[in-house]
Amino acid sequence: MSDKNKLNPKLNSNIERNVIGNFSPVEIAKFDQFAESWWDPNGQYKTALDFNRVRVSYFIERICLFYHRDANAVKPLKGLLILDVGCGGGLVCEPLAQAGATVVGIDASEVSIEVAKRHALKSELDIEYRHEVAQQTNAADEGRYDVVINAEVIEHVPNQKDLVSQCSQLCKDGGCLIMATLNRTLKSYLIGIVGAEYIMRYLPIGTHHWNAFVTPAELLYMASNANMQLVEEMGMAFKLFDKTWHITTSLKVNYIQIYQHLAPVNF
Repeated sequence: MSDKNKLNPKLNSNIERNVIGNFSPVEIAKFDQFAESWWDPNGQYKTALDFNRVRVSYFIERICLFYHRDANAVKPLKGLLILDVGCGGGLVCEPLAQAGATVVGIDASEVSIEVAKRHALKSELDIEYRHEVAQQTNAADEGRYDVVINAEVIEHVPNQKDLVSQCSQLCKDGGCLIMATLNRTLKSYLIGIVGAEYIMRYLPIGTHHWNAFVTPAELLYMASNANMQLVEEMGMAFKLFDKTWHITTSLKVNYIQIYQHLAPVNF
């Protein structure tokens, strides 16, 4: 195995204390603390809300391209079944539901799931939220979903390889998997941690750990081993001048990879 494809053994084993399934209670407790702020435009996640709007618009655009849909239609995702793994307060789920998709959101944080349910009710959206992890979902829903989304989750789980595999198993043959995370670079440390958490306070201090970030090559390696084929990869960047997010070809900080699930070959 080449050096670029070596995965962090500490992050890809289940030796971490108090881990029940593929999640860390320490990480869940951290997000529980701020769960009520998911939708607050003036709260802890104000900048994350702006980031999410750009990210989800890109998701919808690429899902439409993947399934040959008209992105300008009133309900371009109608008829598609989408699973958001690690849905938090529902920031990704709600725009997808508004675009016509049938949406299921799962999260290991019960607090976040309750926040998501309340907000969906307020938004008059029919979204199925479950307090569970992908391992539990696999048992009942393997190969069920047209699209599986895993956004800003992989850097928070103890076994990253297993998470990618679990998400792949939930995709239909020929289905779409969207992975979004942070690259492990000096720039991502300076922007994603020092800048976002300690200087600008866009995120609570301790939200991220740089050594848990995943390079595009590592994610591609894990996904390829899980029967996924890369379709496209793009990055996201923050413009300091006008304080807006935009899609970019640079993968140095935040990036998105889109995959197609390959049908098994029968000999």
